[in-house]
Amino acid sequence: MTHTDIVVCTTCRPTGASREQAADGLNLFEAVQDALLSAEGESDAPVGVRVRGQACMSGCNRACTVAFQAAGKQTYYFGDLVADAETAAHVVACARLHHSSPDGTLDRNDRPERLRNGILARLPASDTVFGRV
Repeated sequence: MTHTDIVVCTTCRPTGASREQAADGLNLFEAVQDALLSAEGESDAPVGVRVRGQACMSGCNRACTVAFQAAGKQTYYFGDLVADAETAAHVVACARLHHSSPDGTLDRNDRPERLRNGILARLPASDTVFGRV
């Protein structure tokens, strides 16, 4: 079974944020972990969804950033996210959508509110065959 990976930049900091405190990206990563753990006891738990942290995803001007990846599916990369529990719940809900979509398509109107904007990239599946232009 293919898993959707939620990849959270753990070093993201909004412009001007203090380096004396934990990075907002790390806070978001931990909030997403908590949201996944909370959902495990629910009947609609996000089966097939995992989360992992990644130091620097090069979205520094658009912190906090998150990507959704799965084999054979489009990859989505989002920025300008708030590091809180509500965003984490929206990230998990969006990962469920990505997992249930045959090709990983995440239509804007179907995405949770906090992921309707801030899209940085949508990349084709790595196994997509490209024709000549």
